[in-house]
Parts: sequence; C-alpha cells; structure tokens
Amino acid sequence: MHHQPVLKNRRTLLERAEKFISDIYFTDCNLRGRLYGNTCPLESLSSFLSLKRIPFLEAVKKDFVPYKVGDTFGPTWWTCWFEVSLRIPDAWKGKEVHLLWESDGEAMVWKDGQPFQGLTKEGEKTSYILTECLKDEEPHSVTLYVEMACNGLFGAGNGSMIAAPDPDRKYSVQKAELVVFNRNVRDLLTDFEMLVDIVKLLGEGDQRGYQALFIANEMVNLCEPTNPSTFPKTHNLAQKFFTQRNGQSQHTVHAMGHCHIDSAWLWPYEETIRKCARSWVTVIRLMEKNPEFVFTCSQAQQFQWVKSWYPGLFSQIQHYVQRGQFIPVGGTWVEMDGNLPSGESMVRQFLEGQRFFQQEFGNYCKEFWLPDTFGYSAQLPQIMQGSGITRFLTQKLSWNLVNDFPHNTFFWEGLDGSQVLTHFPPGNSYEMKGKVEDLVNTVKNNKDKGRANHSAALFGFGDGGGGPTQLMLDRLQRVQDTDGLPKVQMSSPDRLFSQLQADSALLCTWTGELFLELHNGTYTTQAQIKLGNRQCETLLHDIEVASSLSLCMDKTFQYPFKQLQELWRLLLLNQFHDVIPGSCIEMVVEDAMRYYQDIRNKGATLLREACSVLVSKEKMRDCTAVFNSLPWERNEVIQLLEGATDPGLALVRVPSVGVATAKESLQPETPVTVAKQDDGTILMENGILRTVVNKDGTLASLYMLKANREAISDGCLGNQFVLFDDVPLYWDAWDVMDYHLQTRKPVMEVVRPIQVGSSGGLRGSVSFTLRISDKSTVTQEIIVDAMCPYIKFNTQVEWRESHKFLKVEFPVRVRSPNASYEIQFGHLQRPTHRNTSWDWARFEVWGHKWADLSEHGFGVALLNDCKYGYSVHLNVLTLSLLRAPKAPDANADMGTHQFTYAIMPHTGSFQDASVIQHAYNLNFPLRLSLASSDLAPVSAFSVDSTAVILETIKQAEDRKDALLIRMYESHGSSVTTCLSTSLPVKEAWYCDLLERPDPDHPAPITASGMTLTFLPFQIVSLLLYL
Repeated sequence: MHHQPVLKNRRTLLERAEKFISDIYFTDCNLRGRLYGNTCPLESLSSFLSLKRIPFLEAVKKDFVPYKVGDTFGPTWWTCWFEVSLRIPDAWKGKEVHLLWESDGEAMVWKDGQPFQGLTKEGEKTSYILTECLKDEEPHSVTLYVEMACNGLFGAGNGSMIAAPDPDRKYSVQKAELVVFNRNVRDLLTDFEMLVDIVKLLGEGDQRGYQALFIANEMVNLCEPTNPSTFPKTHNLAQKFFTQRNGQSQHTVHAMGHCHIDSAWLWPYEETIRKCARSWVTVIRLMEKNPEFVFTCSQAQQFQWVKSWYPGLFSQIQHYVQRGQFIPVGGTWVEMDGNLPSGESMVRQFLEGQRFFQQEFGNYCKEFWLPDTFGYSAQLPQIMQGSGITRFLTQKLSWNLVNDFPHNTFFWEGLDGSQVLTHFPPGNSYEMKGKVEDLVNTVKNNKDKGRANHSAALFGFGDGGGGPTQLMLDRLQRVQDTDGLPKVQMSSPDRLFSQLQADSALLCTWTGELFLELHNGTYTTQAQIKLGNRQCETLLHDIEVASSLSLCMDKTFQYPFKQLQELWRLLLLNQFHDVIPGSCIEMVVEDAMRYYQDIRNKGATLLREACSVLVSKEKMRDCTAVFNSLPWERNEVIQLLEGATDPGLALVRVPSVGVATAKESLQPETPVTVAKQDDGTILMENGILRTVVNKDGTLASLYMLKANREAISDGCLGNQFVLFDDVPLYWDAWDVMDYHLQTRKPVMEVVRPIQVGSSGGLRGSVSFTLRISDKSTVTQEIIVDAMCPYIKFNTQVEWRESHKFLKVEFPVRVRSPNASYEIQFGHLQRPTHRNTSWDWARFEVWGHKWADLSEHGFGVALLNDCKYGYSVHLNVLTLSLLRAPKAPDANADMGTHQFTYAIMPHTGSFQDASVIQHAYNLNFPLRLSLASSDLAPVSAFSVDSTAVILETIKQAEDRKDALLIRMYESHGSSVTTCLSTSLPVKEAWYCDLLERPDPDHPAPITASGMTLTFLPFQIVSLLLYL
C-alpha cells in the first residue's frame, strides 16, 4: 500500500480511476490500452452476398470473391457470407488469441460445419476465441465462415430504433484481424469497473463507497500497465474488498442468464430463427467454461425453429437442459399478448408449449414467463393453474405511465379466485448486465421490503437477442457476497420461487387484471391482424366441432389432427406480443397476413370436408344445410346458397351444436318494416326494436318496443363517427395518449345520403357514405333482421390518414359507475368515471366480443366481430376502429377495412338478456353447405343453463377414441347444469387444460346427461371416451 495520504477529494480520486480504465482517454498509458497485444492480419477474407437466408452447406458452395475491410455491401435483410482464412504466428505461443470482428450486422461464426458463436457489436460480442493458450500441437492455420445478416440487433430503423426500416442501408466489416488478448488486463478492468460503480451507486454518504474509492485509488498506484508483474497484487487488493462479507439479513439476488428474443418485431420471423441460433450457441459456449452458469429460455416455437434449422445445436441444448443449466421456462408456444387472444387460444398456447417441453426435454414448465407484454388478463391465473403452473414472472408493469404498481412479489388472484405466486424483478428489466447498478436497483426498488428478501436479476442482451457475456458472469462472480451490496447467487427460477414460497406468509394479494397503463393503442393498431386473429380463432373452433361430430357419425372419417395442429401453431405464432398488437414492421405484417390466409385456405377445405360428412353423402343436394357450432339453438336470417331450390333470404332455426336444412323460411312473428319519413329520416322496425336513422347514418332514436324504453340519450346521436388527433410521445404504433381526447371531431360530411337497400320482410337495410377527410371515407350498411335483438352495422372504410384515430360513439340513457367487458372465459368491470389516477389511466381499455353498460333493469351492449379497443366514459359507449401510426410500419392500416359492430339495448341484466350468446352469434356465422332436403336435424350437445358456455369440442390429444370438451361459467355465478349429448359416450373424466385426466374425478353419465357444477368463471374440461 502507498501510505502517503491524499486529500479526501472524492471527485479527483473517482475520475482518476475512471480515466485509468477509459477506452477514450489516455489509452496510450492507461490499463484499457493494454487489453489487446500484438495484431496480425488475416491471410485472406472473401465474401458472397445472398438475397435469401440460405443453409451453410449451400452457402459454402458459392463463389466467394475477395473482400476488403471497410467495403460496403447490402442492402438491408440480405446476407453476406465470409470465408476467413487465418494463420496464428508461431511467436504467439502461450498467448490467448482472438479473431477480432467488428461489423454493423449480426454475425455467426461457423466452425467445422456447425454454428459456433454469435458476433454482434451491439451485443458486446466482437471477438471469437481461437485459443486460450496457443500450443505447438494446435493447428495454427484455420478456415472459418462468418454468416452476417444485413441488419442490426434491433433491425434497421431509418433514423430511430422504431422507425420503419431503411431498405437501402449498406453494411460493412470495420475490423477483421487476429489479436493477442490479455486476460489478466480484462480481469483487472472488471475489478476497477465494479469498484468505480460501487463508489458511484452507494453515494457520498456511504462508508462502504469510500472504502471502494480508496481501494481503487491504491490499485491505480500499484498497477503499472506496462508491467504485468504488478497485476496479481493489484487484483488481490480488489479481491480483499470483494470478499468482505455481508450480514445474514442481506437481500439475496438470484441471477439468471436470459435472452429475450422477440419472435418478430423490428425484423421478420425468418431473422428470428437466426437470432435464436446466434444467441443460444453463444450461451452453450459460456456453459462449457462456466459450469455454474444458468440460463432461462422461453417460447417453444423458438426451440422448434432451432430443432428444425440447427439440429446439432438443439442436441447440445438438450444436453445442458439435462444438466440443469439451460432451463426452458414459460410453458407457452410463444410469449403471447396478454390481452387480445381468446380464452381458448391462451389454453392452446400452454397446451402446445407444455407438451413440446415435455416431449423434447422431459419436463413441464413450472413458471409462466411473460416479461414484455402489454397487460395481463384476469383469467391468466386460472389458465396457468390448469396448465400445471403456479408461478409467474414479468416486469412490464414497471412501464406504467401513471401509477406505480405497489408490489414486486405477491399473490395474483384471477377472476375465479385462482392464485399464483408472482414476481416482478425489482431491477425493472429483463436484460441486466450484471452491473452494480442492477444490484443496487434490485434492492432499492423492492416494494415488498420486509415481506420478500429474494429477487430475480435477469442478465443478458435482449429483445433482439444477444444474451449474456463472459464479462457479465465475471462481474457477478466478484460480488457474490460483498459487504454493501446484496448477496448474489447464480440461481434458477425453481430455486427463486421455492424461496419466495417458503417466505410467503406476509405477501399481499392483488385481485383482478394487471392493466398496463401504456401501449393502449395496441388494442387497435393493424386492424387487419386483429380481424385475421378473430376470424381464424372462429374458423379453427368450427373445424374442430364439425370434425368431432363427423368422427362420431362416420368411423371412416379421419380427424385432421396434424393439419389442425399446424394451423393452430401458425395462429399462436401470430399472437406474439409484437404481432397481434400491431407493433411490428411491415414485413412482419405481410408474414402474419400470409399465415392468416394459409389458415383460411386450408381451414376452409377442412371445414368443407367435415361438413360434407355431417350433411350425408347423398348425391342429391338441392337444399341449403346449416351447421351451428354454438351450444344453443339459433334463429337467424341467412342468405341461401346458389344451387338450392329457392335461393334468397330465409329465417332458419338450427339446433345447438348441430345441423338442419333450410327447406323453407320460417315466418317471423313480426316482419321488418322500413319507412322513409317526411324529414328524410328512415324508420326501421322488427317488433323488438325501432330505430330512426338520420341522413348521415346517425341514430336519432333506438327504442325497445315491449319495454317502452329509449336507449339513445336526449339530444344526442348514436352511431356517431368521431376522429381524433393521435400523436403519442414516442411509441407510435403502441401508444394513444389521454390528451387525444381533447381533439374530438365528429365526422359529419355526407357523400351519399342514406338510402334503402332491403325494404323489409326478413331484413331491412339502409346505406350511406361519409367523408372522413379528403383522403378517407366510410360506407355503412345498417341492418335490421327479423327476430334479431340488435342492429348491425356492416362497415367499409377507405383509410388514408396520418396520426388519426377513428372511433364510433353511442351515448345511451344508462347511468352506472361501471361497465362490463368480455375477456377470456368471462367478463370484468371497469369504472366509467375518473375519480382516481387508477381510473383515469383506463381511458382506453381492451375487451373482446362485447362491452355492456347497464343500470338495474336496463342496459345497452356494444358487440363487434374483430375489434378490441373500447372506452366507456359516463354514459357514452365508444368502440375504437382504426389508427394511423407511421412507425415501425409507415403504411400501418392504410387501405380498405371491413368490419361489423352491433348495438343491443336490453332489459334486465346483460346475462339474462343473452348478450353473451348474441355476441357469439355475431362472431360465429352459421356455416352453409348443400345437402339433400330429407336431411334430419341433428344436435350433438346442449347445456340447460345459459350461464355455461360449451366453448370447445375437439379430439383428445392422446386418444383418438376420445373427445375433449371445455366449458366455462360466463355469468359470474355458482350454477349446476346438465350437459346432454347424442354422441355415444361411454365414460367421462375431468381433466386439466393439458388434458391429463383426474383418476379420482369421473363425471357420471345418466340417461339425461352429465350433471356439472360450476363456480363463478370456472373453466371445466372433460374427456369423453367414445
């Protein structure tokens, strides 16, 4: 030690240490300047440019041409392959030798025909270790291949990260050479860095911070950068500080390597496959050198990609999974959006994900892992529990714009009362770097001090991949038990949650949804993706129901299990949390739309094949057959098929989960009438409702005839289109800010006044066109059908706006402090007032097929077939229709849109008025096919309680002679119901969402059916053995 005292000038000592390791200042004489020793050029470097992402074996057969460092290539999304020939000088014997590679793209080193390591400048991976200690017997001449993607870790945004990609960007390699790497310098730099950060983070008032400052200063005194013999003593000084231990009460940080990879975002799906390989193969290299290193990894889809494209790498991953280092987490197919997928889609996320992990790695995941989605449905705890998961990790609510979420470790209670142990890493990140700041923030931000003394720290570059580095591991290793900092242990999710569970006596409980107070625009952005999702969810449901019935009716029918699994997996992929929300680049949108079209095309064939079995194989097909996949009888007006004896409109009655023919139309109790009034308005009536439609398509009146009740507020208009300015603070596709509400402008310019389309009988309709702006128009057909309790609005919008938001409003004569919204397998209430900041933050909310505003005895429901954004403020029901953000997709939502919504006034509660059933009817069309007119009606299932929805009927996963049915209680009530079936069911057993039967819980079958008991919002699954 140098005992000459110095002034306690914190700034000078701190800056002295900082400059000693700076990569900018004094590198000619400081320690950082000695990180690399001698350099040597490559023997040769040649390249080949490819438009497509091609396999290694194809690439190496191409003609490579000489490449000069600094030359540019591209453009964006192309791939440049490099052949690297090098010879390590004999004089470097005993040295650690690296290939130093710096480029502005993402690269992969291939060695002996296998992917070996990622090289990404943004991910702090710019060197490939050729040898840790050069020996004579080692090969000195080596040929490698480097595959470089012409995009960065975060795509290729033109001017900012989230801007639309620059398609013409050029790329280059800035450095490609051999270097001697001085490991002892790297170790000392890490010592200094950690000490300097302790000084900064603990602050001037902390004794331990000053100890770190003076140790760092003594190390500068002792260390001579040009004399490596001074390094060990300098390192020992640091070690003496780092090994001064904590007390027993100190907080414990459970460090886990992580690499969050968005399955698509600012890059297309195909590039994600390579991101996974680059990131995970680098993790494998770290595990080879660090047997204590643990890495957590989610998303079965990404594992499936790697298995298909990089089977050798996948085998290595399986090896390290068995060793307990590479830990699959999450249990879902992808890290899906937590709001918009249907309940059944969420179940399938877990079903496909958990089964994949079990089949490939021998284990189900215990934790749901969703760190980066935009809110979390109140039904997720029950779905997790049903999928074998009791733990949940995320951190996204730290992004809340208005209110700080009050907990980091707590029990989350769902809609039905299910609870899961939940942890939000207090460092508020899933991509820490192992720095002192991460550890200090983990302790400082912990909102459950005194209740929870353990926290997770997820380290590694994320979003665009990259993952952990050796430097991050070295940082954490130094401060495992250092006085003044929390204890750090390399850990696993199971170890963390087991510790939290053991100490959970004082934890609080949060009931209901975890609503993210940000990114509310994602409920509306990219409307075509939302439409594709809803339609494909509906189509797959109907295929499964029809195929299940056909399986029972015709033993020769082959249930399309594999085809359905492929289509489901495509749909689940598009539910990734940057795809279905619409927060992705245009290339991803195009991929998603192509996948939806694949589902539609292949699904239509599968549905047609199944329905052909249901309507018999008679050659004579002169009548329209109608298939109803829903579990209640439906009376609806349909358009008969061409080829039927009398094509046209018909009112049909179709039994629940069954088939009937439309031989002749039923006669409605009250025909629809359409009458033009003297003032130019049009009056439409069907015996249930009467509405008065103005020339501009707004509703002057919506009247329930039997109840003698007007639904539209005095002096107000229903079906009022409104346009808002929509300029967020930064996250363009993601955010709509509260101040947009101050820019409301009604759409009032009439292009084509209202005119009658259908004049009545079974259907009445009128249509009109409005001008939204000089670029955009809306054309709408308003339909009143016989015996239908709602008015339907078929809408077409030509949309060419920039940063505008289109909505439609219905001010109604209802007063209630809360509105109800459909969510997965149920509904919840949200306030219609803005008393508190928590209420205000819900100015734009999400829901599924319906929202309802009711007072005692009366209410109004707003239904839709593809929208998810709502607002109900005071007495105004608002449906969000279209946005026009310009980043990251400059053409988001531009073009033609078609969608339908409906308004349904009702007496009594929305439950008693069957709002839930009518919203299903709007979304699940009756499926038509030609059949023989002597086809007898068939009903496969019925439920005698309107509270219980039979949601799913499919072939069981593991038994071809069994069906899986799923039901849920939809009213929020405890109920006993009878499920009846005409199918030849021999046995019935309760099972979980993974279709594992409960051997202690049979469902007795009697002559009248199965008697089932439900708690509020409970999901029940049964296996029916045929």
